[in-house]
Amino acid sequence: MQLRVTMLAGAALLLSACGQGNNANVPGDTGDESAYAGIAEDAVIHLTGTEPFWGGTVEGGWFTYTTPENTEGQRLSVGRFAGRGGVSFSGSLEGEEVDLAVTPGSCSDGMSDRTYPYVATLQIGNEQRNGCAWLDGDRPQAGGPGEP
Repeated sequence: MQLRVTMLAGAALLLSACGQGNNANVPGDTGDESAYAGIAEDAVIHLTGTEPFWGGTVEGGWFTYTTPENTEGQRLSVGRFAGRGGVSFSGSLEGEEVDLAVTPGSCSDGMSDRTYPYVATLQIGNEQRNGCAWLDGDRPQAGGPGEP
């Protein structure tokens, strides 16, 4: 609960900075004060992360979280928020708060030569996990996004 309060306080500070004309360096920020529109509400977002290995998909208000131990995944309902620098999804998993942030930026999974167009940060309870993301329809390029 304390972590979610801290994250919400940080989001409130960013929003208040928007209202005061402060041009804070927000990842993915285009310089205007509108919500990030680079990921449509109906987009299918694929995720992959390492150390510990994890992955999943966000689609239609649901996040399916996968691990090597549970390849079928656990499905949880999530709320979506579009901020200035990306989108986030919040829900709960087995009594733990879950927050997933997806922001534009070149991302390497560290295990292959692939690069992905989005950075993913997953917080489950007090544990943070880092990874990469791509959307359905992203075109693979040399070293580009693709299914791991």
